[in-house]
Amino acid sequence: MMTRRLFGILTIAIACAATSGASALAETTFEKIKRAKTMTVGTEAAYPPFEFVKDGKIVGFGRDLLDAIAADWGVTVKQLDLPFQGILPGLIAGKFDFVATSVGINAERAKRYAYTLPIADSTAYVLKKAGDAKIRAIEDLKGKVVATQLASAVDPVAKALNARLEKSGGGFADLKLYPSFSDGFLAVANGTADAAMAGLPVLQNLMRERPGVFELVGRAAEIPSLNAWVVRPEDLDLRDAINAVILKMQVDGRFAELQRKWLGMTYTLPTKDYLPDGAR
Repeated sequence: MMTRRLFGILTIAIACAATSGASALAETTFEKIKRAKTMTVGTEAAYPPFEFVKDGKIVGFGRDLLDAIAADWGVTVKQLDLPFQGILPGLIAGKFDFVATSVGINAERAKRYAYTLPIADSTAYVLKKAGDAKIRAIEDLKGKVVATQLASAVDPVAKALNARLEKSGGGFADLKLYPSFSDGFLAVANGTADAAMAGLPVLQNLMRERPGVFELVGRAAEIPSLNAWVVRPEDLDLRDAINAVILKMQVDGRFAELQRKWLGMTYTLPTKDYLPDGAR
């Protein structure tokens, strides 16, 4: 027969275990990062100058920004290089803490994820092979093969441009969707596509690295586009903590230094009224 003293000890132990379990369940992702002193992020390292691999390491604007945030929080960074198509599903599945890669802000994504402050202007432009006289303006893409990245923010922009051209007499001959923007640029270089679409900073970086190979045609999007990082909808404290560091860097000039280093220019990004209606 259980003694009253033993019964009391067991009751206290059970209560402590329950309290411990409840505390663990209540821990937010940001609290876990601070406790573990490590943040694990998902990145597509195929988007220069923001995230790309050089000498076996992920570098770029985004990596430098990550390092600044890690230093502010006193944590280390574990960065996973993943295909873009699996990054947002991987976030929801809890495979990493947040997405630290350039994600276009749009209304559909804003319903399912929480965006940080914008980190870049990524308005889509069209690129062609240098000297291609068949394409002088956006309208000349009628009957041409156009390439961009599958499931990127530019994907729907390309489809919208195609629909716009169809209304005025004819759309693309084909829209080729590749796993990465780099694949689309290669297609233009080798002649399997007539033009490619991507965010302006990416195209400017490409032309700096490969002078004389490509030329800009013009802006493909009717409205500007912005890139940001993404957290799960329940992790608003994590989103706010990231935003706080970005704002601090904008004020003290470090953000502009990163822009000059990786983009070759500086520009002001919005800090309010940049999210679609209903966004978190």
